[in-house]
Amino acid sequence: MFESKPPEGGGVPAAAWGVAGLVVVVVLIGLVFATRHKPQASPNTIQPLAAYAAELPLSQLAMSESTSLSGGKSTFIDGHIQNAGGQTVTSVTVQVIFRNDEAMPPQVETLPLSVVRMREPYIDTQPISASPLKPGDERDFRLIFETIPANWNTQMPEIHIISVNIK
Repeated sequence: MFESKPPEGGGVPAAAWGVAGLVVVVVLIGLVFATRHKPQASPNTIQPLAAYAAELPLSQLAMSESTSLSGGKSTFIDGHIQNAGGQTVTSVTVQVIFRNDEAMPPQVETLPLSVVRMREPYIDTQPISASPLKPGDERDFRLIFETIPANWNTQMPEIHIISVNIK
């Protein structure tokens, strides 16, 4: 008798449920697009040559090794790069392909090309961006490797220019 009556039809209005459902759908779609990434190539996948690679001939390739006092070994590939094109080059990325004679896939190392800044009292390198390669410029470069695959055939590895930034 003194009790209050429960509300008729009670609960949350249907419009509120519709808006809440719409918000959930929008958030889910946003998460799907935010977490979508471009598939990246496997690190051992050989990439195609950069469009400007033909304008950057590499020459005078030579290999050497050095052992540190702590017993570590470094392998160097030295060479010469020339900008034979009409654009200024601000960076170059190369893939170095260490082949083997065991019918196994080669080891592929991807790294930025560093140019020689000075040779005395030791060889010091810097990124190309520190001193861009203008059309007609030539520079010596050095690639440094701390590990070389054990099954490498000891032949000069292939060097492919896979990315070039120009301005």
